Amino acid sequence: MTDLAQTLADIRACRHCAAHLPLGPRPVIRASATARLLIVSQAPGTRVHETGLSFNDRSGDRLRAWLGLDRDAFYDEGRIAIMGMGFCYPGVDRHGGDLPPRPECAPLWHPRLLPLLPAVRLTLLIGLHAHRRYLPGAGSRSVTERVAAWRDQPPDRFVLPHPSWRNTGWLKRNPWFDDELVPVLRARVRAALDNP
Repeated sequence: MTDLAQTLADIRACRHCAAHLPLGPRPVIRASATARLLIVSQAPGTRVHETGLSFNDRSGDRLRAWLGLDRDAFYDEGRIAIMGMGFCYPGVDRHGGDLPPRPECAPLWHPRLLPLLPAVRLTLLIGLHAHRRYLPGAGSRSVTERVAAWRDQPPDRFVLPHPSWRNTGWLKRNPWFDDELVPVLRARVRAALDNP
């Protein structure tokens, strides 16, 4: 068994936060040593928990539209890795939204996993929790400020809002996202996935 295969097996067997997970542990991750695009998101929602398939919901539909990818291309594990800041569904907050990812998950698994993805050419940081962990100075800026600074990021990274339906208002207030950022995002995704 390769180091990556062992790490993925260990992640999928993880029960570290079981006492805090209302639906129980079901770590969801997609990764391959040949993946060229890495999507770092928040944590699975209930539908993803039920199906075990990352972004298998309306937010996934929106994300695929942003990326210009159909479902087959998006779920090609040999080309695209998807990992959350938390691998399990964390539960619901008092307002009906999902709780933040469990804080133990990323520090426990990301340092072990990331070095095993040597072919990654482009990393997408999706949502507040991914921004805070992997974007220097993210905590002092709003989502709008972080995403609007996309031109200042290295060419191997893109900072995106979460594609949740809850961000529909944000997208309407910030038409530059669809008009300016999305075409560049699609071009970089194509370049990362298609160029040898």
